[in-house]
Amino acid sequence: MKTAKNIVICIVIAMFLFTACAPAAGPQVIEVTRMVAGTPETIEVTAQPEAVALPESVIVGILEPLTGSHAIFGEEAKIGIEIAAKHINDAGGIQSMGGLPIELVVEDAGSDADSARLGAESIISKYHPVAVMGLYISSMTAAASEVTDREKVILVADALVDTVTQQGRRYLFRPAPKAGAHGASAVEFVMEAAAAQGIEIDTVAILNEDSAFGRSNSFGALNAAINNGLTTVYQKEYPYDITDASTIVNEIAKSGADFVVQCPYFGDGIVFAKAYSDAKKVPMFISGMGASGFTDPQSIESLGAVAEGYTNTYSYNPAKDTAQNKLFVEEFKAQTGHIPTEAAGMNYYGMWILKEALEMSGTMFPDNPLDPENLRAAFLALDLTSGPAIETYPADHIKFDGSGDNPFAKAIILQVQNGEPKVVWPVADAEAEYIFPRPDWNK
Repeated sequence: MKTAKNIVICIVIAMFLFTACAPAAGPQVIEVTRMVAGTPETIEVTAQPEAVALPESVIVGILEPLTGSHAIFGEEAKIGIEIAAKHINDAGGIQSMGGLPIELVVEDAGSDADSARLGAESIISKYHPVAVMGLYISSMTAAASEVTDREKVILVADALVDTVTQQGRRYLFRPAPKAGAHGASAVEFVMEAAAAQGIEIDTVAILNEDSAFGRSNSFGALNAAINNGLTTVYQKEYPYDITDASTIVNEIAKSGADFVVQCPYFGDGIVFAKAYSDAKKVPMFISGMGASGFTDPQSIESLGAVAEGYTNTYSYNPAKDTAQNKLFVEEFKAQTGHIPTEAAGMNYYGMWILKEALEMSGTMFPDNPLDPENLRAAFLALDLTSGPAIETYPADHIKFDGSGDNPFAKAIILQVQNGEPKVVWPVADAEAEYIFPRPDWNK
């Protein structure tokens, strides 16, 4: 018995010495390079030292305004996300995680910041998603991102206001171009079109509805106007729920502005278009910015022939000539009867970008790919120039900087021609030639 006891003691001592001398199973440190204010910055990311069992699916939340005044955007965003998830799952799911499928869960974000914050609390506590898609309205996004950041849940945002990514949120990523870029594009397009026609442009009127979104677009337009040597002879911020725009239309006519750049939402865009037509004081051109009026299917249906010639910027190119984009447009039209809108397109490619980040995380951190720090590091490591996300994106490069924006993002411009929205700018991406000046211009 004594001999047996000594043997056991020796084994225990040997095991202790082996463990003490063996390399410690410490955390794995991986270096990731990201761009911060245009300068490369290398950060160290710590992976979990032990493997974590994967779930049966990757849960992704849809948090969009599905009721209230913004539901027109939220419903179409939801359809875009659902089609993308179906396409991802049909293609084999997240392959770096053994083919895990995407499982969508849905929560109504309501119509204001308070309901958005509550919606974020609810969807996270009930379903524990690894990421959330939403929320289109920038003020609602800012509120909900307080919750997603606190809970370390990735938020793939489809809101455009520049400040959305300037609040220090670590888990928020926005693929689409900022509102300021939309405003600048609306001006650049007119300047380019006028130069091609030999028309001299000197003055501009800039309008927006009274929200951070409208203001952010207008700041971009103002900067572009200054950079192009234009004089802003009229500027106006009007109530979102305006019902009579006749006074403003008359003021624009008196200002002598060569063209108008305007950021509407939906109802106000209809009010203004009818006011220009009724007053027979149509400017040389009315260049929409912000993607939320004039050229969307609902506006065209409401305005009829009055919609002809209007343009607006878009964060999605429905005419991009790729197989993936054609597939999306075909399925979206089958469900809705019209081409994908801004909200639908942004969320379709947003889901594919999330898919690429999940694949990257599965490759970089195979032991724990769904850990929020690991998934965040995967987003920062993305550098996409091909694949389904790029095939449906309005630019040819996706890479996030330290603020969560893609510095390569750009806007395109749609124009209503014969009752249909057509991509007309940039010219290299156009499916139709732009009409400039407006055919109903009252010289």
